[in-house]
Amino acid sequence: MAETQTTKKGAKRVRQPVPARRSKPNRPAKAAPGPHASLSFLRVAPRKVRLVADEVRGMPVGDALAVLKYTPQAAAKHLSKLIRSAVANAEQKGGRVDVDVLVVKTLTVDQGPKMRRFMPRAMGRAFRIEKKTSHVYVELGTAQ
Repeated sequence: MAETQTTKKGAKRVRQPVPARRSKPNRPAKAAPGPHASLSFLRVAPRKVRLVADEVRGMPVGDALAVLKYTPQAAAKHLSKLIRSAVANAEQKGGRVDVDVLVVKTLTVDQGPKMRRFMPRAMGRAFRIEKKTSHVYVELGTAQ
């Protein structure tokens, strides 16, 4: 039912009824994540970690650990330790797990906070140095 109001000049204005709110559409529930591990505030720049992460994403866990063992970048050691932690989490949750079946399903590298430092320069100036950090997340899955 519409209400009427009068304005200062006497003209009548009709207020339209507000339509009823629609219910939210039924969304499928998110699947529970598989065995995973995360590493926060890694003191290696995200760009450098992503170079190594791109090499092992989608690989079987055994192959990924073998590749990381002989990768010279500093981030390889940290990623190897993170993948081994995810495998240990899988064993802890699901009992005995065959490493040959597990695959690096998700491997994301996000930027963490930057530590800002200043380098003294000539004539009283100072240049800013940003020491970047990374947040790394790995999730394991089974081979399809």
